[in-house]
Amino acid sequence: MEDGFLEPVADEDSAPFWAAARSGELRMQACAGCGQLRFPPQPMCPHCHSTASSWQVMSGLGTIWSYVVPHPPLLPAYERWAPFNVVLVQLDEDPEIRLTGNLLASADGHVNEIDPATITIGERVRAVFRQVSADLVVPQWVRLEPS
Repeated sequence: MEDGFLEPVADEDSAPFWAAARSGELRMQACAGCGQLRFPPQPMCPHCHSTASSWQVMSGLGTIWSYVVPHPPLLPAYERWAPFNVVLVQLDEDPEIRLTGNLLASADGHVNEIDPATITIGERVRAVFRQVSADLVVPQWVRLEPS
């Protein structure tokens, strides 16, 4: 990207994921043969080797499985945000599917406004969608409100 941030590459397999994110949906590729979800998207199912797939809407709910806090030295575009959190979220629909993102205080929050010391592995989160460029919307995460 122009500002130095690394932008994901949308290829033939991942394009539906990014299109869904632009629409505010979290979708995962599912094998049309055996039904297994898979991420990252790929042309063939690693379980049954089918090349047929569909895209299923996920709940957007998950659990923080792990996290890191990057500190400089970083790529120049990321230095101004450091330190910030990067969470690995395990989706409710399939414990083998884990997505990276940032834990934000709110849907329009910033990557460095959560104190990393307050993040807990096992914490419940939900997906929100953040527009980072004209064509790119990425899933991020906010804490699930206790019921």
